[in-house]
Amino acid sequence: MSSFNPQTVAVPAGHFIGGRLVAGPPALQVRRPSDGQVHADLPLADATLVDEAVQNAWQAWRNTDWARRAPRERARVLRRWADLIEQSVATLAPLESVCSTRPWRDATAWDVPFTAEGLRFFAEYADKLGGEVAATQHDHLGMVVAEPYGVVGAITPWNFPLVMMSWKVGAALAAGNAVVLKPSELTPYSAVRLAELAVQAGVPPGLFNVVQGDGRTTGEALTRHPRIAKMTFTGSTRTGAAIMASCALNGPKPVTLELGGKSPQLVFDDAPGIDRLAGVIAGAITGNAGQVCVAGSRLIVQRRLAEPLVERIAQRFAALRPGATWDPEATLPPIISAPQAARIVDIIERARAAGAQLRCGGGLFDGGPGGAYCQPTLLEGVDDSNPAVQEEIFGPVLTVQTFDDEEEGLALAAHPHYGLAAGVHTADIGRALRAMRALSAGTVWINRYGRSSDFVIPTGGYHQSGIGKDLGRQAVEANLRFKSVLIDLAATH
Repeated sequence: MSSFNPQTVAVPAGHFIGGRLVAGPPALQVRRPSDGQVHADLPLADATLVDEAVQNAWQAWRNTDWARRAPRERARVLRRWADLIEQSVATLAPLESVCSTRPWRDATAWDVPFTAEGLRFFAEYADKLGGEVAATQHDHLGMVVAEPYGVVGAITPWNFPLVMMSWKVGAALAAGNAVVLKPSELTPYSAVRLAELAVQAGVPPGLFNVVQGDGRTTGEALTRHPRIAKMTFTGSTRTGAAIMASCALNGPKPVTLELGGKSPQLVFDDAPGIDRLAGVIAGAITGNAGQVCVAGSRLIVQRRLAEPLVERIAQRFAALRPGATWDPEATLPPIISAPQAARIVDIIERARAAGAQLRCGGGLFDGGPGGAYCQPTLLEGVDDSNPAVQEEIFGPVLTVQTFDDEEEGLALAAHPHYGLAAGVHTADIGRALRAMRALSAGTVWINRYGRSSDFVIPTGGYHQSGIGKDLGRQAVEANLRFKSVLIDLAATH
């Protein structure tokens, strides 16, 4: 029995500018990954429409009192928005699931509540961050004053549309900015519904606008716009580098980038609870079918524990059941598109040609409802030069490497390009802390893997995995600029 009927999910197929839905000629087709069917068309915002959205946001920011409003009042509006989101779960969950890889069950239980709670977190920071009085000579008064940028441009990915929107928009609005958001053209609809709810909650019309389209046209126009004072993006390293270059050439303007990852799960042979451990490791690479930037895609395990642990992981892989996002019995969602599924298979084949040994999986499931479903795959016998170790796959593919001592394990855990996240599993707290210090990653989880609802812990990467942080105090600070003030007290009387 389906959780919802995909044929009956109506989508807001338009832009959202100035507090209203703005239609446009159909330019893009949005497919359901679960069955490969076209669900609806999507308009594409060209440079002219992007300019309209940005100028609208700029005027709303200048002409409303949002930036000057008492911080606690901004917080109340954001909390009302969060309440409306929670009350709309029956609408938002199908809207999120129908054209994405997010199962309806997960969207209902996790994505929608997590989105609402994230906005509440940012709301509470609205009056917690300000300036400071500086230490100056006795006849001067020095101050550092925090101010919003103005209009922030945001580009969000397709893998967690609701959640990523809340990270970008919540922090920017809490700091007093306006936002123009471009969601992924693969998963465009829930952002419009959230913008509608924001206006209902009291966010001034025009302060949060949504423009639809692709990266080449819409994203580039947004990044280049002179009224965009700061950009924030989550997605691939290649696209992030292009955005950073555009911001440098058309500004310069600051950027927050959460980019690709190739995150290790470093397992020592004293790690507690091998069955629980196998579940953590398997879940970290099969959740959302591995389409997660922080997916734990490299298992690096001490040799004595390797075989029993890998066998248990393979058993968990075999128990997963592929199915549509609206199938409540499915435990493995689809790959976002046929081209992405083909890319995953290509990397697996290249990995095997380079010497990897296939423990299980290795291709796509046959049959099914019509979408692309990738078999959870274990690749053993890989070295650091193997394509499956080097490249971000963004699918349910786990490589296995073994080590004998701590130094060797830490060396294997390092990656030449990425540094987004890492997991360390050991009963020895001293070893865990040594590993934490040695690992060059923006997030290190110890005896767990994956985010919690502790929004105060920021997320973001090192090296080619990004610049800056989402979540935490740091996310709000990244949406503020700081003005220095020095008053000569001797000249004021």
